[in-house]
Amino acid sequence: MTDTTSAARPSVVVLGGGYGGVSVAKTLDDVADVTLVDPTEGFVHNVAALRSLVQPDFVDRIYLPYERLLVHGRFVRDRAVRVDGRRVELESGGVLEPDYLVLATGSSYPFPAKNDEPDLDAAKARHRAAHEELAGAGRVLIVGAGPTGLELAGEIKAFAPDKHVVITDIADDVLAGPFVQELRDELRRQLTELGVELRLGVKLRELPSAPPATRGTVRVTTTEGDEIAADIWYRAFGVKLHTEYLDGGSLAGVRDERGYVRVDPRMRVEGETRVFALGDITNADRDVAAAAGRQAEVVAGNIRALITGEGEPLEYATIGSLIAVPLGPEGGSGFFGDGGIATPEMVAQLKGRDMMVDRHAALFGTAPDDAPAQAPAGAQ
Repeated sequence: MTDTTSAARPSVVVLGGGYGGVSVAKTLDDVADVTLVDPTEGFVHNVAALRSLVQPDFVDRIYLPYERLLVHGRFVRDRAVRVDGRRVELESGGVLEPDYLVLATGSSYPFPAKNDEPDLDAAKARHRAAHEELAGAGRVLIVGAGPTGLELAGEIKAFAPDKHVVITDIADDVLAGPFVQELRDELRRQLTELGVELRLGVKLRELPSAPPATRGTVRVTTTEGDEIAADIWYRAFGVKLHTEYLDGGSLAGVRDERGYVRVDPRMRVEGETRVFALGDITNADRDVAAAAGRQAEVVAGNIRALITGEGEPLEYATIGSLIAVPLGPEGGSGFFGDGGIATPEMVAQLKGRDMMVDRHAALFGTAPDDAPAQAPAGAQ
């Protein structure tokens, strides 16, 4: 069965229900026939996923059914297997041919930062089981000293200060990327105060044989012959982009040498006028939720302008080196542009204390009336 353009309102298909996808779908719900397509049952507020590992009462608050998102549009639980221009073939055999197409399929990342369970009950159960696995471990190994690895270490030490936490990374310092050295120094200072052992500039001969996020005997050896022992380990590196549905179609060539979809400043896919892309899969910016949120504003604004004939085209401005890295509810640091290096109190107020749970739940109509105000763009 083929869905074609509605005679009443233009149709918009959004592939992917992550931060950018749900924002675009929600924003255009009043002016278009919106269809949100995702293979999972609900939205996951991944920003709070690591908090849910150490504080299980967060689990029910980060998984939100897509059925609550749209008033006029619809959610289709399915997977795009081929996209050729604006023609979308679904795993179920269905075909969508919208007036406007938005690619927002995102990426996967090792658990617990992201959870690949498609059913909400199974996803929640996996998170709760992971909490129990961690609770029974005395020594923790985290491989990767990027934002996720540092945040995970901070969460564990904040809620279980007696656990011994070791972070290893092949890099000589924490937080590789376009960040100022002062921020790295501050994060290292706080991690040291928390009692986190940093093993930087260290290459492991191989990753642990035990499965990650599962209690067991963990033994790794560095290339210099040193052994690191733990009771549980976590992989905090390795992003996989989800753009396989472009293979073999007319858009296959829009990906760059790294696999990212090339977009212009208006977030249109290269060479296209009615196909947009945003979030982790694009070459527009860093792979973070804040960038996806800003890009969603541009995409939704430009599609709205095309539909209504009102408003000027919007162009995306990168978030640059803006970042906030919480180390537990009351710690952490970040870089806020002209605001400089963020204090622990600033990060706690912006992100650390509630991990932005209520302000994202508001999209689905589930947030309390006293939900915190919207966070500054680019601070996630």
